[in-house]
Amino acid sequence: MKQLEPFFQVPFFTAADAEKQDVPRHALAYLVKKGILERIYPGAYRFSQYEPEVEFQWENLALVAASVPDGVICLISALCYHDLTDQIMREIWIAVPHESHPPKRPNTRIVRMRNIELGRVEITLGEYKVCIFDRERCVVDAFRYLSKEIAIKAIQRYFHTTKFKKEPKKLGAYAKALRVNITPYILSYTT
Repeated sequence: MKQLEPFFQVPFFTAADAEKQDVPRHALAYLVKKGILERIYPGAYRFSQYEPEVEFQWENLALVAASVPDGVICLISALCYHDLTDQIMREIWIAVPHESHPPKRPNTRIVRMRNIELGRVEITLGEYKVCIFDRERCVVDAFRYLSKEIAIKAIQRYFHTTKFKKEPKKLGAYAKALRVNITPYILSYTT
């Protein structure tokens, strides 16, 4: 327990982090069995008494996004975060670079994308710093990867929500860069 003290107040730590503190994997398994540690997913743990500082609805999203190297919250998860859909986030959608070999996570859909830098922004969810695609990239990706119904709803919400700045030029530039023709939809809301 003494060697695990640095991890008392962290959102999660890996088995590799514990090994650097001279704590073997079998000791972690024992502490999980005793209820002292909680196994979040294979190879990641946190102390059972740890209270996350993130809103409950975003806790799982933040944890998974923080645990995937080079991961970016995308598609349904990002649409939900930006309030651009009525869909329920049944699983967490994370984009990773196309050439990477992403780790497996429970209730997570990993999407390999070629242009992962376009529209990528960093946000803070509680104690987690995670990356997510901005509102414009989410709308364009909805047309690329999701159903027409979800995509049309997203672009409607994008143009009808008053609390956010609308940037049709940026939306058009993203669509062009990602080779998606959404010009008719943009024109129908801007003219």
